[in-house]
Amino acid sequence: MVGKKSGRALLREEGLERTDNNLDLTTWPQVNMINQKNYYTEFLKRDDQYLAYRSQTEEVRNRMIREARDKDRAMAQGVQADDSVMDMDDAGAEDVTVSSGSKEAYASKLIVLHVGSQNLRIGLGTDALPKTVPMVIARKWDQNESEEDGGEPRPKRLKLDGVVPDAAHPEKWFGEDFRSQYQTMCSELRVRMRNNKRRVLPNSKDLVVNYNRRTPPETISEHNDPNRIEWTELPADPKKAPDFFTGHAALRIPEASNPRYKLFWPIRNGTFNERDYRDRNQIYHDISRIFEEAFKSQLGISNPKDLANYNCVFIIPDLYERVYVTMMLDILIRDLGLGKVCLQQESLSATFGAGVSISCIVDIGAQKTSICCVDEGLCIEDSRINLKMGGEDVTETFVKMMISDHFPYADMNLKRRYDFLLAEDLKRRFCTMDEASITVQTYDFHLRAAGQDTRKYFFKTYDETMLAPMGFFKPAIFDHSKKLEFRRKIIPRSVDLYDGSPNDPISTAQIAVIEAAAGHPTTNGTQDSVNSTNVASTPSRQPFNLLSRLHDAEATPRSSVAGSPVPDGTPNPDRDTPAIGDADKPISFHDPVLEKIKVAEERDKTLPIMPLDKAIIESISHGARGDDRKMRDFFGGIMLIGGGSKIIGLPAFLETRIKEVKSNFQKEILIGAPPRELDPQVLTWKGGSVFGKLSSSGNDSWISRAEYDMLGSRLLVSKCMFAW
Repeated sequence: MVGKKSGRALLREEGLERTDNNLDLTTWPQVNMINQKNYYTEFLKRDDQYLAYRSQTEEVRNRMIREARDKDRAMAQGVQADDSVMDMDDAGAEDVTVSSGSKEAYASKLIVLHVGSQNLRIGLGTDALPKTVPMVIARKWDQNESEEDGGEPRPKRLKLDGVVPDAAHPEKWFGEDFRSQYQTMCSELRVRMRNNKRRVLPNSKDLVVNYNRRTPPETISEHNDPNRIEWTELPADPKKAPDFFTGHAALRIPEASNPRYKLFWPIRNGTFNERDYRDRNQIYHDISRIFEEAFKSQLGISNPKDLANYNCVFIIPDLYERVYVTMMLDILIRDLGLGKVCLQQESLSATFGAGVSISCIVDIGAQKTSICCVDEGLCIEDSRINLKMGGEDVTETFVKMMISDHFPYADMNLKRRYDFLLAEDLKRRFCTMDEASITVQTYDFHLRAAGQDTRKYFFKTYDETMLAPMGFFKPAIFDHSKKLEFRRKIIPRSVDLYDGSPNDPISTAQIAVIEAAAGHPTTNGTQDSVNSTNVASTPSRQPFNLLSRLHDAEATPRSSVAGSPVPDGTPNPDRDTPAIGDADKPISFHDPVLEKIKVAEERDKTLPIMPLDKAIIESISHGARGDDRKMRDFFGGIMLIGGGSKIIGLPAFLETRIKEVKSNFQKEILIGAPPRELDPQVLTWKGGSVFGKLSSSGNDSWISRAEYDMLGSRLLVSKCMFAW
């Protein structure tokens, strides 16, 4: 009989006895398990844990130390100079001098940029007005822009049976649709003028056509022309020609230059130009090159390394695209090397420049028109509207109307540089919205082309000068055929980092514009925002479409995309097979992310176009949100800015149109010009300059290069003064 063995003997015999002398297997410290029932953390619960907050606090502390040292140094110098101790009044005066000098030095290192589709406004904080530079770059190319597409001119001449109509019938060059709309607008204007007791001659059109048809131009030799143009000179050897030109020099390159140059406009209709570019890098480098050359020629910053000492206020659209903002910010900080950048919205900058606290800003640019209500330093998000039409559409329509009336220079082609500049000049000189000026009048202009003698043309106009800008209220007369070409082909839209859904900002007013442009409006421009909100929130009263579902999807927080377990007994489409009787019933699945993508794609297919007066009413209706007092304030503070608003008589005509629709606000509706006789083209830039100089006291909207290198565009959530 074998005796019972002890536990120690069993461990020794089985090889289970521990022989490591209780030494730790690693020198790394061992962390005990967290008690899941009682734990607490302060991670990201205090302001001092945010990089943006810490950077701002450190900068304020360093500035206070620097100002204190400057003050002590100034007081010490004053004591040595006067050999006496200054009294309190002298010390206060010295303090004011030092602080004002520091502000002046800060403003001299402040750059304000306002980018448009046609022009770039640039200047320092010490400048009273900005410099205007064409937002264009000319690069060496196989052929210039007027030679592309087989030399097809702009505006496009339609062909009948493959042949352009002869010169005897220019009224047929632009198609029957344009001709009928033009005649309809002429008839409506005559009726309006008769109702307003204006004298209308029955044969005015015949007088214009007959005069333009038989009046030849005068030829002036180049040496006898006192206002001849200095064209951009190129070296005799084509290999030594510069690779690019920017600004005014690019527009003055001769058409038949050797080598050929082609103009590239990186911004079109307020966003990136994807029609004329091949990839994203070309747009990126062209914009960077235009900025760099503007810094050299307009601001005198010849050394790119000096830009690290400059701050920049960059003005962005009210209804911006995230890719546009992040790409511009990357150009300014990483490519150009600016020290700090601050982002500011256009309408808010306009109120800073005008010195008003509440207003409805209507910015008519070259290729886009933006409308936004601003209240107490904040752009109301639901009121933002972006229309893809502007002053350049008026220029093209004016040329088409003049050519239809036998304009003596019928060969005008807006793809040619000198013709484009000539057409812009004719629009500025002759277009008006004042009915008292609509009479048969004789004008003249000079055509100057490189390598040709100057030609002086005489022509007559009648109602073309008013009907062209009337396109703001009848946008169907504009040519919108190529405004959506190659949209999203080069630069995709911004999407959410987690679920991939589109996350560009949108407003209810913009949705209403898109709905109206698509042919199924959901709200009426004459309704208040309360009524429009009720319509949007009641599915039974609203036509079902994708764009309306976008509004509901954004108004209601979306649930998680991840699937959740189904209760017991619930049929699962992925696991269970349908019953025999239910085999013909379709099974529907609801994917909110896929739905938002489809909605965004449908929205991109529709060009946001609406008459200007209705768009303003739509913006104010959504901005007031049913508050009658707010609506009256907005109607009384409508301000027209931008180059397209400089048409004579446009404010008064627009005010009359709005009063005809909003008859219950007859006394409140008022459209004013910028105060202090400021140029409406530079008001937005002026506001950005004012804001930048106010920021010298310190705010958290400045983005430094160190912060951007660490966090990238994620920093905009904490740095922007608007909802990002």
